[in-house]
This record gives sequence, C-alpha cells and structure tokens, in this order.
Amino acid sequence: MNDQPSLSPSQQETQDALHAITERTLAHYDASAEQFFEGTRDHDVRQNINALLNAIQADGRSAPFSILDLGCGPGRDLKAFTALGHHATGVDGSQRFVEMARAYSGCTVWQQDFVDLDLPASHFDGVFANAVLFHVPSAALPGVLRALHGCLKPGGVLFSSNPRGQNQEGWNGPRYGSYYDEATWFAHLQAAGFTLLEHYYRPAGLPREQQPWLASVWRKGE
Repeated sequence: MNDQPSLSPSQQETQDALHAITERTLAHYDASAEQFFEGTRDHDVRQNINALLNAIQADGRSAPFSILDLGCGPGRDLKAFTALGHHATGVDGSQRFVEMARAYSGCTVWQQDFVDLDLPASHFDGVFANAVLFHVPSAALPGVLRALHGCLKPGGVLFSSNPRGQNQEGWNGPRYGSYYDEATWFAHLQAAGFTLLEHYYRPAGLPREQQPWLASVWRKGE
C-alpha cells in the first residue's frame, strides 16, 4: 500500500520502544481472546455505530458505505456493519482476534500493529475506532491519526471512543493506555486535520462522573 521511509538510528530506537509496548498489549489480547469475546459480544454500541453512519450520510453519501473497523477485535462490530448492508473491513494487531473476526463476520480483516498501519489511500467513507485508540502510546498517536486521515475519502468520518482521564498514560496490568481529557484529545485530532462534528459521554443518562467514555465524531479536512 505505502512505502515505508527509512528511519534514523534515534527514530528506530523510538520505534522499537513503541513496538515493545504494543507487543506486550497484543500478547495479553491473544492470550485472553476467547474470554474477551464472551465478555463483550453483547455490548450495546448502537449509539456509536449510528453516530458514525449518520455523520457519513449527512455529507450526502448514499449507502452502502465502506467502513474500516480499527481494532475490530473478534468481529462483533464488523458483523453489525455487514448486517446493516455496509462493506466492512477490519484491522487488528492480535493474530487471534484477526482469526476470530474473519470466522465470525466473514469480512476481510488485516493484521497490522497500529504503530505500523499500512492502509489504502482515500478508500473508506468512515473509520470506526471504538475503545481502541487509547491503547496507542502518545508518542505514536500523531502518526496513527495521520494514517487514518489518509485512508479516508475526502469528507470521510472518524468515530472514536476512549476512556477519559487527565492525560496520564502507562501500564494498567498487561495493557498500555493513554487517558486524555477532552481538550487534549480534541487538540490531537485537530492537529491531524480533522474537524469536530459532535461529542458525547457514555454510558448515556448517567451523571458525568459515572460516564468514563468520551465519544467523538470527526470529519476529514481537505
């Protein structure tokens, strides 16, 4: 898809450190894939799916849409997008998740580490990044967001949902996480060329202190 430029020694050292982080997190998901699937397969994320699809349609596009499910896991949301008549493609770093998602959804699923995304240019109407981008170390986030911006068609839409925090990052057991506040998260997306369409907190209908998830919807700028 894209040729990767050669790295300087210092850049390679940084890349190796990022890989060490993502590989440890992915090893956890590989080892717990079946348990993870059983614990999440019935989660209701229709609010998030609808937020993405409604924003795409609001740009005057007609279904079916081409959707990239970033961090698709075992394939729950790939199957949901397909059932709604859309063309869904998954990408995940976990080999076990990729195998499960292909079998469960019947969709094309690529295995890629998020710090090495290699996506087709201007291909997708929307990117669905549900509960996934917080696993990206902050040092790698600008590059990941540029890759997502590049894979979207002009005017395409990115949905993200992440657990919010006070801009701390580090290990939570075997998984790495970056937990941004609203202002910092918005600044990262805007720097990558996205324009905010809407945001909300989940779960719906609860006091803010009981809504740990920040969901936001973004349109690709020119």
